[in-house]
Amino acid sequence: MYNVSTHHQAEFESAPDVVVSAPGTVNLMGAHTEESEGTVLQMAIDRRMHVAVSQRADQALRFFAADFGERKRTTIGGLKYKREDRWANLAKGVIAQILERDFAISGLNLTIGGDVPTGIGLASSAAITAAVATALNALFELDLAPGELLDIAVAAERDFMGRTVGASECATALRAEHDTALLYDARSRETVPVGLSLRDHRIIVIDSRVPISPARNEYGERLNDCRTCVDVMQERKPGTALRDFTLDDLDDAMGRIPENARRRCLHVVHENQRVRDVVKSLRRRDLPSVGRLLTRSHGSLRDLYEVSCPEIDWIVKRSTEASGVLGARITGNGFGGCAVALVEESSIEAYYGRLEEYERIFGFRPEPFVATPDDGARLETV
Repeated sequence: MYNVSTHHQAEFESAPDVVVSAPGTVNLMGAHTEESEGTVLQMAIDRRMHVAVSQRADQALRFFAADFGERKRTTIGGLKYKREDRWANLAKGVIAQILERDFAISGLNLTIGGDVPTGIGLASSAAITAAVATALNALFELDLAPGELLDIAVAAERDFMGRTVGASECATALRAEHDTALLYDARSRETVPVGLSLRDHRIIVIDSRVPISPARNEYGERLNDCRTCVDVMQERKPGTALRDFTLDDLDDAMGRIPENARRRCLHVVHENQRVRDVVKSLRRRDLPSVGRLLTRSHGSLRDLYEVSCPEIDWIVKRSTEASGVLGARITGNGFGGCAVALVEESSIEAYYGRLEEYERIFGFRPEPFVATPDDGARLETV
């Protein structure tokens, strides 16, 4: 168990008033559907970010990143985004959102640490904003509703930091339940737990060691492609997002939509259906079907949405050729990061062995680990 209280005590010479942890998350299905008001299936994992907070008598804000030994500082009155504050901007963003809602809070000492890897698509940022929002809600007895907590956690990145982020990762970090995945509807913002009865199988996350490319222009182009499709299809059928249209609607629009845009939209429409199919398969405990859907999703992300990379394509291909592996796909937003595979428990050691050739080909060693479905943000013992 990561002991953030010890780090907080050593740094600030006082025990924290509140300690909260929140999980990293893995996207199981629903890549790039959220932007089109679709559905996403996420899983909280047993790697968590921890936040310890204590009140100050003044208006100062002191932030300490225990894992990096880094310190940042500001005040309630001087709260603003600074690029050089990097990780501290996540906590500052949460504080700023709470202040915008006219809550009065004092200065704080705040320590962050944990074992969610950063920059590889496991939503470490969402884990931090969810943990900080939950901690401040408890510390100052704000009595925020679940929807308000989600709004604050998302806006900390979207509004304060100017990042393009969805809400599904924060929703999962806040609301996940043990041994389940969480189905998130981007239109209604509703969440539904989906049981993960994996029996003798495990979900393996493989860090490709390829940093996720920001690729903001490429993401923007894909979003514009999807909007183009919607604009064209709206001429013959009512709807505001791709979730409102079918493959038949796309076929009907052929010739009126640029081919690149049609391919992106094909992925999103198919992926929304795959989310529904995966949920049905999980409820039937049909793991072979889940595995096949994972692999089909990767092919779509690679060939239609074009957000994979050679390293992860190799991992997925090698995985699906291995005995005991039911399926695999890239996870996160793509352009690097991680793959996820559904693997029979008795085959895990042999599966790891099959990945060893990766280092010889690409020059660095992948880092696979078992990801156990965990619960969302929770208060820890101080």
